[in-house]
Amino acid sequence: MDKDNNIESKAHIDIVRLLDILRATGKNYDTEKIQRAYEYADKLHEGQFRASGEKYISHPIAVAEIVAGLELDTDSICAALLHDTVEDCSDKTDLGDIKKHFGEDVALLVDGLTKIVQLRVEDKEEAHIESLRKMLLAMSKDVRVIFIKLCDRLHNMRTLSAKSDEKQRTVALETMQVYAPLAHRLGMQRIKHELENVSLKYLDPFGYEEVQTHIEEKYGQKLGLIENLRQKIDSKLTDNKIDFTLEGRIKSVYSIYKKMYNQNKSFDEIYDFYALRIIVNTELECYTVLGIIHEMFKSIPGRFKDYISTPKPNMYRSLHTTVIGRDGVPFEVQIRTWEMHHVAEYGVAAHWKYKSGERSKEDMDKKLEWIAKLIETEDGTRDPDEFMHAFKTDIFHDETFVFTPKGDVIALPQGSTVIDFAYSIHSAIGNKMVGARINGMIVPIDKVPQNGEIVEIITSNASRGPSRDWLKIVKTGEAKNKIRQWFKKEKREENILVGQSIVDAELKKFSKTYSDAQRLEIVTNVAHRIGVQSAEDLYNTIGYGGLAVSKITLKLHDEFDRIMKTEMTVQEVSVGDVTLKKTKNIRSNSGIIVDGEEGCQVKFAKCCNPLPGDSVIGFITKGYGISIHKRDCPNVISGLSNVETASRWVNAEWEVGADAGAGGYEALLQIYAYDTLGLIANVTMTLADMKVSILSINSQKKSDDTAIINLKISCKNIEHYKSIVSRLKGLENIKDVTRGFS
Repeated sequence: MDKDNNIESKAHIDIVRLLDILRATGKNYDTEKIQRAYEYADKLHEGQFRASGEKYISHPIAVAEIVAGLELDTDSICAALLHDTVEDCSDKTDLGDIKKHFGEDVALLVDGLTKIVQLRVEDKEEAHIESLRKMLLAMSKDVRVIFIKLCDRLHNMRTLSAKSDEKQRTVALETMQVYAPLAHRLGMQRIKHELENVSLKYLDPFGYEEVQTHIEEKYGQKLGLIENLRQKIDSKLTDNKIDFTLEGRIKSVYSIYKKMYNQNKSFDEIYDFYALRIIVNTELECYTVLGIIHEMFKSIPGRFKDYISTPKPNMYRSLHTTVIGRDGVPFEVQIRTWEMHHVAEYGVAAHWKYKSGERSKEDMDKKLEWIAKLIETEDGTRDPDEFMHAFKTDIFHDETFVFTPKGDVIALPQGSTVIDFAYSIHSAIGNKMVGARINGMIVPIDKVPQNGEIVEIITSNASRGPSRDWLKIVKTGEAKNKIRQWFKKEKREENILVGQSIVDAELKKFSKTYSDAQRLEIVTNVAHRIGVQSAEDLYNTIGYGGLAVSKITLKLHDEFDRIMKTEMTVQEVSVGDVTLKKTKNIRSNSGIIVDGEEGCQVKFAKCCNPLPGDSVIGFITKGYGISIHKRDCPNVISGLSNVETASRWVNAEWEVGADAGAGGYEALLQIYAYDTLGLIANVTMTLADMKVSILSINSQKKSDDTAIINLKISCKNIEHYKSIVSRLKGLENIKDVTRGFS
């Protein structure tokens, strides 16, 4: 009873602290409405607890407190308190109730924050992508959705230690790949850095600890020198009668880790390990201070960045310069105004002033136009892989800054071509493009412009429009979308012919003839399964590049089998002392045919984990149907030579087109590598990029500075397995990758 009272008391203390924080801001918060939102959420979450043992309401309160730190409005605080009620308490409330009690704005925010729990998708990857789509759509309607979502994720990361090891890795990887870059794109550096650092602790705890130890040791050694530098700069700026604030900051653990890992640098080669930040009142004073710093210290060539005249796409503005003191210690100096500082810390959130008149809606829309660009052409048929490519390329990219002939700055993802540049200006420019000049010189249309170059697009009204080949050249999702939209609108008849030929080529792989009527029925059924109205619409979508045929191959095969196969009665197939029953219409979920018969109950042997494409054989077990082995499995070799068991081996083969099954096949990998910083993180990030699910992972360090990593992964077939092995073997410090565990 005392424990329950303590938990109840803590929740009460938390909400009191939240209300005190809101009052301390001096803003006109509706604390009565916020109190009602807390009481409503507390009642709905009654009896629910977090993995840590705390009452569940502690999480919404903590999220609301982080949201309050961004100084968002009353409705945002209420939505933070209510964000899990509709999903986790659906038997007690719905969005209609939320709207009734707290207004339409709060209901819309809660709806945007509610996870998708019923998705008509066929795998977890597509479900994840649909969640991202929904999140971006909600974000495009009201950016407060993503502010609260990031605060929600931040608190979940702070309390991740209560979860299982597998859950910790999964959540940390998703945070590192999606939420931290999203915070960066919104300019919310404070949240971004914490998300990255906490994620790293779970993805590579040894690497994190090593960098943290280096930081503590180096900071302790240089403490006197650093303080001396601060005093010198403070004195000089005071002499020049500049009103300033001087701060010091150490580069984050993840930032140093990434430099050491990506650029193969030693810790001593990190020049901007320590930085001084000088905050002044005006933009002119920024450049004045820069001149004073360069007068006091020698600057390092190539280490000066002017993000004031050329801001980053996430609105970050500041002057950066790296200099060397007389004692030989390099350090970075950042110079900015207070307004720039607030934007650097809180990004778009620093500009968000509801109903205050300080920022126009048009101003905010301009800052968030990149969201609209990503989702403006979404129609539900877009290839999930293509969507993720656009998501990562257009939003989480390093930029190249180029100029129009009029001097306007255009930021493009690194590696973008002049075609990408044309479409970033306007669809009409890209569609009429016939050539390009860089710095006055004619260049090929696949030319990649570099920082600072002037790009001019040559257009012609006589142009016949973009080429399909451009889809293979362009880098950005925006350009691909606009090219596809042109073909979708202007070339429907041509698209249908192209799409039909692509589908026909896929159907012919099934090695059976079919009539035009059967083909139409097959394709129409597949179209309906993915939400497309007709076969022609599906052909059109494939023809203009909106959907890869590989994404419907399994569905085509399903419908092909269902329509082409004739009805057959149940047969009995006797093999040795076991009788197997089979119905012709039942497809084997395992993808295995035993002695030419489908529908048998089979399992895959753990000793060799066969994959589609492996030569296989079946063994009749006494209690669980047929056990499928690779033909070169040691157990098969010994079993066939054993007189007592030889008769229980039967021929088996994979169905045509068998791969992936319901959730993929298990495959075992053993990696031999040099034991280096970031080894496990490198492996897991590579597999994540390939969308390969890790079912289990463990590693052990050897005495000769090497390590062995044992992985169980989900794999589609033997070709997929080979591509995974090839990618892993190409990683630095990997000695060998073998199949199975020794």
